[in-house]
Amino acid sequence: MNLPNLLATFRILLAPLMFWFLVDRQNPVFQGWHESWLDYFAGLVFVIASITDFFDGFIARQWDQMTKLGAILDPLADKMLMLAGFVGLVYIQRASPWAIYLILTREFFITGLRVAMASEGKSVSASFAGKLKTVSQMVAIGFLLMNWPYATELLWFSVFLTIYSGYEYVKGYFWES
Repeated sequence: MNLPNLLATFRILLAPLMFWFLVDRQNPVFQGWHESWLDYFAGLVFVIASITDFFDGFIARQWDQMTKLGAILDPLADKMLMLAGFVGLVYIQRASPWAIYLILTREFFITGLRVAMASEGKSVSASFAGKLKTVSQMVAIGFLLMNWPYATELLWFSVFLTIYSGYEYVKGYFWES
């Protein structure tokens, strides 16, 4: 297993840890902890995971270590991290359930569409809008975790980019074939 795949695997392991800090706040392990510390630890885990997301792709491209396993692990790790963040934030009532529903619906739909595209030999690489969508989701999750100002506005901006990048995939599949 190469370094990019190890980083993606590490991100897969970090996702449930972040989720645990968000949704299991009554756990005896956290007895006596202020809620803000759980936010900080969830945020720290999220930042570390987000950094590994950048480096696994960068290293894979720079060192020519792109593999079939990496093509599976990287998007899986991304989805697990975002799912942990968004569902955890809805659970602690910091994120709009409607915003998260729209984001997750798009993610599931486009993942299915990308599988169909790959089976037909079509390009499934992420577009610029798709990469921007991922960054906006990460920033929104970070702001929501820290309960910072404009977090809700960033989340809805992320919803817009998420839907737009999904439109690009649909357009590419149905109209540019």
